[in-house]
Amino acid sequence: MNPNYPSYAASIHHDGSRRYVQRPRPHGYEIGDVVTLRLRAAPQAPIERVLVRTAPDGEQQFTGMEREEGQPEKGGCVWWRAALRLDMPYTTYRFLIFTPDGAWWYNAAGLHEHLPTDGADFRLVAGYQGPAWVRSSVFYQIFPDRFADGDPRNNVREGENGYGSLAVTCQRRWGEKPAAHGLEAMLEFFGGDLTGVEQRLDYLQELDINAIYLNPIFTAYSNHRYDVIDYENVDPHLGGNEALVSLREEMTRRGMHLILDIVPNHCGVFHPWFQAAAADPNAPTAEFFTFYEHPKEYACWLGVRGLPIFNYNSGALRHAMYQAPDAVFRRWLKPPYSIDGWRVDVANMLARQGEYQLGFEVGAGIRQAVKEENPQAYLLGENFFDASQQLQGDLWDGVMNYSGFAKPLWFWLSRFHVRQHGNPDPITAQQPWPTRALVRSWQEFRAAIPWEIALQQYNLLGSHDTPRILSLVAGDQALNRLAVGLMFTYVGVPSVYYGDETGMGGEADASLVRACMNWNRDEWDQELFQFYRTLIGLRRSSPALIEGGFQVLLVEADTLAFLRDTEDEQIIVIGHRGPAARPAEPLYVGHSGLADGTAVQEVFSGRQAVVMDGWLPLAQMAAGIEIWRTQPQKYSYSRIGGRTGMKAGSGS
Repeated sequence: MNPNYPSYAASIHHDGSRRYVQRPRPHGYEIGDVVTLRLRAAPQAPIERVLVRTAPDGEQQFTGMEREEGQPEKGGCVWWRAALRLDMPYTTYRFLIFTPDGAWWYNAAGLHEHLPTDGADFRLVAGYQGPAWVRSSVFYQIFPDRFADGDPRNNVREGENGYGSLAVTCQRRWGEKPAAHGLEAMLEFFGGDLTGVEQRLDYLQELDINAIYLNPIFTAYSNHRYDVIDYENVDPHLGGNEALVSLREEMTRRGMHLILDIVPNHCGVFHPWFQAAAADPNAPTAEFFTFYEHPKEYACWLGVRGLPIFNYNSGALRHAMYQAPDAVFRRWLKPPYSIDGWRVDVANMLARQGEYQLGFEVGAGIRQAVKEENPQAYLLGENFFDASQQLQGDLWDGVMNYSGFAKPLWFWLSRFHVRQHGNPDPITAQQPWPTRALVRSWQEFRAAIPWEIALQQYNLLGSHDTPRILSLVAGDQALNRLAVGLMFTYVGVPSVYYGDETGMGGEADASLVRACMNWNRDEWDQELFQFYRTLIGLRRSSPALIEGGFQVLLVEADTLAFLRDTEDEQIIVIGHRGPAARPAEPLYVGHSGLADGTAVQEVFSGRQAVVMDGWLPLAQMAAGIEIWRTQPQKYSYSRIGGRTGMKAGSGS
């Protein structure tokens, strides 16, 4: 909030959650629905009039809001409401607020005294149905070769043919230090497989994980398998198709979901499609690729010659990848595999080659095919940058939320840095980001997409492509816990990269990113493991964290606080990065709608406090996170037919 704005301005709030957008159906919107928009403000806010500004068929229109009846509780809030009929597939709106200080515009980017563009208006998408199971999920990302060796009989053997004369595979012992770069890092194998994943499902359920994202499992020559040579078969070294069927059946029995990693932008140079095209320019698959000088010069991913790019000008390629009844994207969604969705590799680059920019056309075709097979499938794109144009309800259900969550947090906890492919030296600043930059970045990325999709963003702290979070914070466990706590309480779906919960990482060593999972519990960080368990349990049981609103309450030099809220539950999250302790100063929550007398309890310490005169008393706080929760009702989650639903109960 602009410090020059009046103090009451911080209490004005609206977002796309159900407390603020009341609708006639449990999930999604349809044309013809009438929704009730609600705006919240502090009782002392001198609001004289509020209008909702929409643009039906492109022409500006204003609808008056009415103040809800009833007096607010002491220190509570007042509400304004208006009915809005959805007559278009895509409805945008913002508020025009009149006070003695003048007229204010309020949109998803906040309060403005100037005329904003429509780009950050709130938005409702009619006809969009996201996968209902995703929001109550906690994902666990597994790099298959490094998680667990369940069947040593299918392990890669030393010297087994890899990239022809270029290199051969190397068999490693479990737990050895992996190579960091080059062909050696690609062609060393430790024996992890899908049987190993299945054997460790008890462990994942001990953590309360209910969804798995597997890095590529289709046949390839490298351990990362982004150089796929057969989209029709699971790599035999991972157990083959039978191992995937077995894993799927066991996960279904446990009420768990599974998404796979797919590479539709390129394939491996030894894929039969490319081998045939390189051998004969008139081969049926020659049009799948772009040859500049046949057969030696061809388009490849970021100059990596082992990864030739697909040319989606080819109708036959589209047919094979997603249009045909047995196309790649479709067949794995069908029994006996019945996977629950796809993570689409390099989704930001898909079907884009210079003058041919087919990404949206091809992406929309993929979406249609996937949703025809399973409307509840999760379609997740990889994108390290601004993916907002792909997140408007007509392409991906979410993306790996690097720019919208992880990167700003990295910059706040460590220091600003950016990279470009092919350059090993990052562009860095020596200072960490100010808190206001973190908060503003998060806000802009939320404001650019519909709230329904923000709730499905795949939030992460790291992956197989980045340093582990403990390494990024140089082994500082207080900052590590702070990062983990913010991920589990932020808007979107949290994910755990395998081993982070046990303390893997902590050193500035690139090889640790894909190190073998350490199954010796005596060597785990037990406090960190229990910290993860507490947060996963909280995230899966809290209505406010699953679907609640989001409001920033405090921005200080080293501290931020925000509210997650539903009608029945409110959670206040306070994050402090240090290095000095935050003094024992209360947090003003009078602009959050919490009434005086509201009792809250801190999740980790069990401390209790009561809101008085708009303030929440706080003790001195070292670097780390505090999560304060109101619990007027208790909720439990029941699985019915493999799906997860929320119900009120009387559990402890």
